[in-house]
Amino acid sequence: MQTSAQPIFRDIVLVGGGHSHAIVLRQFAMQPMAGVRLTLICTNVHTPYSGMLPGYIAGHYSFDDVHIDLDRLCVMAGARFYKAEAVGIDRANKKVICKDRPAVEYDLLSINIGASPQMRGVSGADRYALPVKPIAQFNARWLALLARYESHAGQALRVAVVGGGAGGVEILLAMQQRMAAAQFHLFTDGASILPTHHPAVQKRLTRLLADRGVTLHTGATVTQVELGQLHAQGDTFEADEIVWALHAGGAAWLGATGLTLDAHGFVLVNDGLQSITDTSIFATGDCASMVSHSLEKAGVFAVRQGGPLAANLRRALVGEALKPYRPQKRHLALIGAGDQCAVASRGWLWGLVTKLGVGGANPSGRLLWQWKNWIDERFMRGFSELQPMREDGRHRAKKVSKNLKMKLAPNELQEASAAAAMRCGGCAAKVGATVLSRALGGLRQAERADVLIGLRAADDAAVVHIPSGTAAVHTVDFFRSFVDDPYTFGRIAANHALGDIFAMGARVQSATAIATLPAGLESKVEATLRDMMTGAIAVLNDAGCALVGGHTGEGKELALGFAVNGLVDIASDNKTLPRIMTKGAMRAGDVLILTKPLGTGVLLAARVLGKARGRWVDAALVSMEQSNQAGAAYLLAHGATACTDVTGFGLLGHLFEMTAASNVSAQINLAVLPLFDGAQDCIGAGVVSSLQSANVRLSRVIQNPESFVDHPRYPLIFDPQTAGGLLASVPAYRVDECVAMLKGLGYTSATAIGCVLPVRSDESSVRLVCES
Repeated sequence: MQTSAQPIFRDIVLVGGGHSHAIVLRQFAMQPMAGVRLTLICTNVHTPYSGMLPGYIAGHYSFDDVHIDLDRLCVMAGARFYKAEAVGIDRANKKVICKDRPAVEYDLLSINIGASPQMRGVSGADRYALPVKPIAQFNARWLALLARYESHAGQALRVAVVGGGAGGVEILLAMQQRMAAAQFHLFTDGASILPTHHPAVQKRLTRLLADRGVTLHTGATVTQVELGQLHAQGDTFEADEIVWALHAGGAAWLGATGLTLDAHGFVLVNDGLQSITDTSIFATGDCASMVSHSLEKAGVFAVRQGGPLAANLRRALVGEALKPYRPQKRHLALIGAGDQCAVASRGWLWGLVTKLGVGGANPSGRLLWQWKNWIDERFMRGFSELQPMREDGRHRAKKVSKNLKMKLAPNELQEASAAAAMRCGGCAAKVGATVLSRALGGLRQAERADVLIGLRAADDAAVVHIPSGTAAVHTVDFFRSFVDDPYTFGRIAANHALGDIFAMGARVQSATAIATLPAGLESKVEATLRDMMTGAIAVLNDAGCALVGGHTGEGKELALGFAVNGLVDIASDNKTLPRIMTKGAMRAGDVLILTKPLGTGVLLAARVLGKARGRWVDAALVSMEQSNQAGAAYLLAHGATACTDVTGFGLLGHLFEMTAASNVSAQINLAVLPLFDGAQDCIGAGVVSSLQSANVRLSRVIQNPESFVDHPRYPLIFDPQTAGGLLASVPAYRVDECVAMLKGLGYTSATAIGCVLPVRSDESSVRLVCES
C-alpha cells in the first residue's frame, strides 16, 4: 500500500475500469495532486482495450497484449484498487454501494462502466445468447466456444451473430479467422449492415462477407432465442452458439440512483462530462450520454474523453470552471477483416476504401491493418511504460503538481494542520475516542456465552471464561498493510492471525485487536478503520471468534494484528497432553502435504515494483482470504501427525522447525510444489521479498543445496508467506484420500510435496529432489 506524509483531503472514486478511467489514472500517475486520493472500483483486474479485441479473438494478439493491467496502473498512480462490484450510489451520504464489501465514500465520483446487454426484450436471449458486452465477461465464454469448436474435430459448428453494426461484423470476421470450418450467419434488423457508415463501406463489407461464405440475413429481427436455435423473419434457425452484438443500454442499477438518464438508461452529462443532476458525479464512455452531442457508442470517444475528465476532476476539486469536451464530428473507423487486413471508414475516405479494397490478397488492405496496429500498440504502451511510485507517494519521473487551493472547511483546516504537525507519542498517539466509537459502533461481532466482559463493556480489560476440561492456546500476529483495500487487508490480517490456532487443531475463542492508522482528517481515518475492522470481524465471526477488545493508535502506516485465544480439550486429570497437532510429532514414513501455493512474498514485492500482473496478485489475495479452519479440522480428524501454517519463515523455515522438533529429516520434491501463477516469473526477473535474505540463511539445513541452487523453483522454498497454507505430515496410507478430500474442501492446490525420513547424524535435515 502506498503511503504518504501528506494528509488526504479529498477522495476521487472511479467506478469501472473503462478507457477514460485508465487515462485518468495514467495522468494522475504522471502528475499527482497533493492531498487527493484516487480509488478505482472494478470487478476485473484487467480491462480490455476494445480496439484490439477483434485482433485477440482472431489470434493476432495475446491476452496481455489487449488488456490494461488495472492493479499495476493503480500502483503506479498511487491509487487504491478495490476489486468489487458497484451496485448503487447513496448520493445523500456520498457513498458508492458495493456488493460484498462496505460502501466507499467519495468527494467526487466518476462512472465509466460501459454498456450492459439489453436482452430482456427478446425471450430467452439472456439465457442462451453470448453477449459481446460487457467485454470483460466475454473472454471466458469465447474461450469456451473456441474449445468447443476445436473439440468438434472438423465437424462444422454453426454460429449466429445477432447485430449488423461495425462491432458485430468485426467480431464475426475475427471469430471466423479462428474457426474457419464453422458456418456463420449474421442477422440484422436493418436493410443493410453498418447503418451508420457510408454506402460504399456497406457494399464493400457485404461483398467480403459473401466471399467468406457468411450467410447474411437482413431485415431479420430476432424475436426469440432458445437452446440451439433462434427465431427471426418468422423462421427458425439452428445454431450451436448465438453471439449477441446488438446495441446495449445502461446498467440496471443506474436507474435507482436518482441521476437523470436518457431513454436507453445512460447517464446524461453536460459538456464538462458532469451529471446534469449532481455536480459531484461525472460519467464517460458508453455509460454516458451527452446532452449537447449525439455520439455513437464507440471506444474512440471514451479514449478522447479521458484527458478532459482528468482535467475536470482537478478543476472541480478547486472550484474552477469545467473545461468543455468537444467531440469530433467524424471519427476514423478501421474495421478489421479478421485476416490482418482492414477497411477504413470516415467521410471522404470511402472513396479511398473503394480503390484500396480489402482482403489477404490485397496489400493495401494489409497496410490499413498495420496502421491500425501501430495506433493500438502505441496506445497500450502508454499504460505499461510507467514507473512505480516511490515510498513517499511520488512518481519517479515527474514532479508532483503544486498543491492547488482546495476549499476546505474551517474544521478540516484545523484537522489538516494537526495531522501534518509533529505527532505526540504515548497515550496521546491513540485514535480519538469519538472516531473509534463511530467506526466500530455499527459492527456486529460473534456473541459467545464464555465472554463475560467484552468489547461493548466500559471496562479496561476483557474477562473470558475457560470452560472445564479445556486448555487455552494463545498466539499473536501483527503486520503492516500490503494491499490498497483496508477491507481486504482486515480480512487477511485476521485470517493470518487465526492460522496458528487452527494449525494446532484448536478452536478459536476470542481475540483482541492492535491497529495503527496514519493521521489525517477524522472522516478519512474513521472510514479506513471501519472498512478494515469490517473485514476483520467478518472473518472472526465466520470462525466463531469474539472480538473482546483492542488498542488503536497513530502511526506512519496502516497496520493490524490480533492476539488470539483458542481452546483444546484435555483429559480430566488436567495433565494429559490434549489431542492437538504440534510441530514435534512427525514420524519417518509420513508424507508431507501442503494445502496452498507458494509465492505470496515475491508477488507482493513485485507488485510494489510494478513487475507483477494484476491477475497474479489477485489470485494470491484470494488464497490469503481462504481460511485454514476447515483444512486443519480435516487433517486432525484424519490422522495428521504434525502440522504448522507456512508464514514468514517460508516453507523451508517451517519445515526445519518441524524436523528439529520431531528428530527426523525430510525430503521435498521441487517439481510438484504448488506455486502461484507468476511467482516463478518474478523470481526469474530478479525480484525477491525483503525477508528472503534472512530466510536463505537456513540453506545450511539442506543436504544437497549445490544441486539445486540454480533451479528456478529453489528460491521459492525461502519465500515468506502471508496467510499461507498448512504443512502437515500424514500417514502414507491415507495421503491420497487426504489430498482428494482437501481439494473437495476448496484447497484446490493441496499437494503431497515430499516425505519424512529418519534423522541424520549431521545438522542437515532437508533433502531436495526434482522428480516429475
